[in-house]
Amino acid sequence: MRVGIGYDSHRFDPGRPLVLGGARIPDHPGLAGHSDGDAVAHALIDALLGAAALGDVGTHVPDTSPEFEGANSIELLAEAVSVIESAGFRVVNVDITIIAESPRVRPWVQQMAETIGGHLHVPRSFVSIKGKTNESMGWIGRGEGMAVIAVTLLERVDDDETLRSPGRGDSGG
Repeated sequence: MRVGIGYDSHRFDPGRPLVLGGARIPDHPGLAGHSDGDAVAHALIDALLGAAALGDVGTHVPDTSPEFEGANSIELLAEAVSVIESAGFRVVNVDITIIAESPRVRPWVQQMAETIGGHLHVPRSFVSIKGKTNESMGWIGRGEGMAVIAVTLLERVDDDETLRSPGRGDSGG
């Protein structure tokens, strides 16, 4: 078993749509970033790669590369899952905390968890997502941006075991 922790933060950018965990959040400024700014996906990618000791999001998706400008971060997450699976790991579960004064993320948690679970090859019930405020303290409390913390548990897959064991399924939920 391997545990990984990922972190990401971005400033708000009113000229961009807000995308979190693959869900498009309406009526709120987006996040500045080289890709689509999906801080949930970025933190989760770091947690996955870290648990497998395979670097971080910047190693695999450098923000200096034109190839990744405006990239869909959920597609980047799918690539990270392929990398860890190729290294002999599978996801057991993930726990994600979104820290922001706004927006309130509860209405989109189910959609984010289903999207993420499907890409991680785990049921939706193995993906925990919650929102917290920063109690009006600091740059997050002033509404300048948001931060995301992701924790994941990976397990090593035996050579004779498939990456998708019975009961885990591909449905994401």
